[in-house]
Amino acid sequence: MTDLTTLLEVGGPVAALGGGAAYARAKHPGVYWSTVGLPISTARLLSSYGSVMEACGLTVAPSRLRMLAVKATTRREVRPVPPRRGIIRPTSTGLRLRLRLAPGQEPADVAASAERLRHAWGVHAVYVTTVKPGVVELRLVGFDVLRQVRMPRKVDAGFLQVPVALREDAMPFIRDYRTVPHQLTLGATLSGKSMYLRHLIAGLAPQPVALVGIDCKRGVELAPFASRLSALATEPEQAAELLPVLVKEMEDRYDLIKARQGIAPDTPAEEITSDIWGLPESERPVPLVLFVDEVAELFLVATRKDEERRDEMVTQLIRLAQLGRAAGIYLEVCGQRFGAELGKGATMLRAQLTGRVCHRVNDEASAKMALGDIAPEAVMAACAIAPERPGLAVAGDPSGGWSRIRTPYLSLGDAAETCRAYAHLVPDMPVLKPFQPEVTVRPVESRAPVIEPRPATG
Repeated sequence: MTDLTTLLEVGGPVAALGGGAAYARAKHPGVYWSTVGLPISTARLLSSYGSVMEACGLTVAPSRLRMLAVKATTRREVRPVPPRRGIIRPTSTGLRLRLRLAPGQEPADVAASAERLRHAWGVHAVYVTTVKPGVVELRLVGFDVLRQVRMPRKVDAGFLQVPVALREDAMPFIRDYRTVPHQLTLGATLSGKSMYLRHLIAGLAPQPVALVGIDCKRGVELAPFASRLSALATEPEQAAELLPVLVKEMEDRYDLIKARQGIAPDTPAEEITSDIWGLPESERPVPLVLFVDEVAELFLVATRKDEERRDEMVTQLIRLAQLGRAAGIYLEVCGQRFGAELGKGATMLRAQLTGRVCHRVNDEASAKMALGDIAPEAVMAACAIAPERPGLAVAGDPSGGWSRIRTPYLSLGDAAETCRAYAHLVPDMPVLKPFQPEVTVRPVESRAPVIEPRPATG
């Protein structure tokens, strides 16, 4: 009876701790990792490093000098040597450690064993990146960071860089317009594409850039950010008037570059390899980012007249995509679907959009149009996105690499309030004045003074 009572007294707290750990792992994975997962995974790594590396085929035969030293000092068997391990650095989402590869090894050998390492050390995922020749970094992620997205507190983002989402390796996904000037973003209804767009606009609002929008859905997506926009077109007719102005602005910037650098005035714009960043800061035009929401609305036509207007708009978009980077004009093209069936010039425009982000789409053909030409293996990953995870997307780059990302939640009101807070940063561009949206000024509520006035004394 005494033994049973003691067992119950000990088992109660143990069961409570086990239940608490299970609850934390399901509802608060970050807390569970910091308190339970991190010590366990670190102990597994330290105790089994050599055997795991040998099982994964990542060990090499020891040097002759090492073999002679072992045989001279001990009688034990000379075992293969694993890559030299650096210091283990814990993070809020996992572990990091560097490996110095043995002669004859390459980073691809370690990357091929990432799944085995994940199971051996009990973590959610293992990612391998090359630091320098002969040195790779293992980034161990302890839990699914895309289930509850929390952006890092400190992100090194500079001018024309926006940390817009979180990657599956717990690193921020930064939209860098200087590196990837134009991007195509696809996603079906309720896939999170609008949330992605909100983060871009809210991230660019505090920066000295001109924001221009084309939203042919009567402005329902971009109108809330009107206080920070330099121009907004809400109908195809307005877009047909705005795009020639942007092309003319691009040509004027090329003329400025020619005049400053002594290039002949009759030199075609296609042969100018410099850009506005080579100009003095006092003469440099302000960068301009053009957001095109639901690009298919620009391609749809009903009459012959509409078809001529469509061809002109598509041609102007292609010109901006081909030549806009050097003039400091960047494109962010969004839509539910983008393919050759939209009409003439669609595939040519897509070829100029270097960056690709594909949210959940309704058919495999849309995923192929977004990622098939730059990262074919990412198409299936995009098709596997579940509707229960809005904001989840696959981001590809021209090098063939791709990664899953997810945008954190940002309400429309918060994004609009950010734009209103930085409305004073709208640059003065006379050519865009006719297209600048009207902003309704909200009445200021009168508040009672905090400090009561002192009574008069005689």
